Amino acid sequence: MKKTARGNFFNLYRHGFIRVAVCVPEVRVADPGFNGESCIRLAVEAAENDAVLALFPELVLSAYSNEDLFHQDALLEGALKALERLVKVSRKLDTILLAGFPLRVDAMLFNCAAVIHRGRILGVPVKSYLPNYREFYEARQFASASEARSDTIDLLGQKDIPFGPNLLFTVENIPGFTLFTEICEDLWVPIPPSSYACLAGATVIANLSASNVTVGKSEYRACLVSNQSARCISAYLYSSAGPGESTTDLAWDCHAMIHENGTLLAESERFLQKSQAIYGEVDLDRLIQDRMRMTTFRQNARIHGKALRKFRKIPLTVKVPDRRILLTRDIPRFPYIPADPGKRDQRCYEVYNIQVQGLAKRLQSAGMGNVVIGVSGGLDSAHALIVAARTMDLLGRPRSRILAYTMPGFATTGKTYGNALRLMRSLDVEVNELDIRPSSMQMFHDIGHPFTEGEEVYDTTFENVQAGERTSHLFRIANHRNGLVLGTGDLSELALGWCTYGVGDHMSHYAVNASVPKTLIQHLMRWVAQAGIFPGETSRILLDILDTEISPELIPGDGGDQPSQKSESVIGPYELQDFNNFYITRFGYLPSKVAFMAYCAWRDPLRGHWPDIPENGRNAYAIEEIRKWLNVYLHRFFKTSQFKRTCIPNAPKVGSGGSLSPRGDYRAPSDSEAAVWLENAGNIPEGDEEAQ
Repeated sequence: MKKTARGNFFNLYRHGFIRVAVCVPEVRVADPGFNGESCIRLAVEAAENDAVLALFPELVLSAYSNEDLFHQDALLEGALKALERLVKVSRKLDTILLAGFPLRVDAMLFNCAAVIHRGRILGVPVKSYLPNYREFYEARQFASASEARSDTIDLLGQKDIPFGPNLLFTVENIPGFTLFTEICEDLWVPIPPSSYACLAGATVIANLSASNVTVGKSEYRACLVSNQSARCISAYLYSSAGPGESTTDLAWDCHAMIHENGTLLAESERFLQKSQAIYGEVDLDRLIQDRMRMTTFRQNARIHGKALRKFRKIPLTVKVPDRRILLTRDIPRFPYIPADPGKRDQRCYEVYNIQVQGLAKRLQSAGMGNVVIGVSGGLDSAHALIVAARTMDLLGRPRSRILAYTMPGFATTGKTYGNALRLMRSLDVEVNELDIRPSSMQMFHDIGHPFTEGEEVYDTTFENVQAGERTSHLFRIANHRNGLVLGTGDLSELALGWCTYGVGDHMSHYAVNASVPKTLIQHLMRWVAQAGIFPGETSRILLDILDTEISPELIPGDGGDQPSQKSESVIGPYELQDFNNFYITRFGYLPSKVAFMAYCAWRDPLRGHWPDIPENGRNAYAIEEIRKWLNVYLHRFFKTSQFKRTCIPNAPKVGSGGSLSPRGDYRAPSDSEAAVWLENAGNIPEGDEEAQ
């Protein structure tokens, strides 16, 4: 485990996160003393809030809108005095500060940023591109970085401070944290300096800006920042001019943002007439993982190697606190599912139609007229059936070409049996019933299983014989009736190996749910029901199926309506295991980090609650429960289940974190060990005495 902070597991800095602040102070035009004090107040606040970095706007110490006042020595000297005061205050702060100021070097005036830490100026980045169009006349007052003749300067008693547009600040005790600074217009050009900086190793981009506001500009500005953070696989911090700038000809909206790889983490309140700071927690591990996996990122870096060699690295060490600091950023309980209802509906629409398109193409390519499917009355088979029904509609074929079979066994309950029949009838598919108990008994007899002697031996053999009989019948029916066996198993079951290998629910001719996790299937079915794709009785049945306990129904129970065999009592809550699977497979995170994130997401029963979804997860999990079920996941995923995934049927990929196909996202040996993952999971506490 990374030891960036000693000891406390419940500390975000120990798990590859950093907390950053973007500050928008109130300023007065040409009043550096006032402006400096405004910055100091926010800098102290940022440090008290455990931020490792605090960003301020462009030319904040003088204010941006001074125009020809920048040619006045009094203003330039005042800005240096304000900078000196900020540097002095920083001696007691563990936070890196970035503040904009005007600086005369070699008889030229430059638009600069000071990178300050612990009473020292570590470097002075310089603005590269000066806007001189429409309302901007910066070239009238300033020189661009390309005109600079010095690459080091002496300033405020410090010697040989790095100066220029090519400075990378590497925080040596926080793995993956390399900072680059660009200033306002630098972002708006076709190839921003940050593009090269990220190829050279920068993971956090800080933009000191003073962008004025016009109608629609904030949306365009937000798109620029989001796109650049995504294109560069970086965090992008953006701070714009605050209240107090001159409104002689312009207005200002105090816009500040924090993005991470295209995702907005925090945004300021626009047009606020007082100082403010926003905070975000950047996941450095995510950036490093994505860069490592994206082979074209390093190819692009190789092509631009000559430009990248010009960058200079300035090392520093930052003290981080060793105490409980939990994440305040939104960690979705359901990472496969958007929390926003509108985005969730769009996600469900896309996933459902990807499944339908995949099946339609396979039917056309195979030249088969029929679909053969086993319908248990449970979640996965119900969803696969409504995918098949929509596919037949799309192809202009009658739904009677769906040959649906319910196959009751020794543990089938009245509720699932009834729902299977009702759903098939409501969809106008061909309804069939095939009791697997006689053929299962024959198999038990043939292999000498004690169940034939009346003994209640409900072992793995007892379960797998039933699963095998169902699949065997479906394949022979498909042979007999020119059909394609449609698989129903989902991503969650594949991750956990919760399927019967080969002649069992593991196998089919084509699978539509194989890259859809259990939690997403639940939302897909609810969306189908509520969207009225299959109106009337079908929608009501789907909602009733959603209220059924998830079970393979292979071990007899007490005869009640709900299955007595509960999958989640063996393999863990699907909501937790889907969370684990997403971050382990999509990002390759350490188990300890996944547990920390799960704790931040699930410790509070109200955190992340979606009031529009009645069963969405009002649960809360203590760290010991998270630890327990994560260990189950790690053992099953890495040690016992890969051989099943190595030979899964074809299935359409539906999401960036949603495929375990050996032909797609995930390739792994079938005989690996889980030791290193389980060893790391040993760092997860068995309890949390500090939790409230």
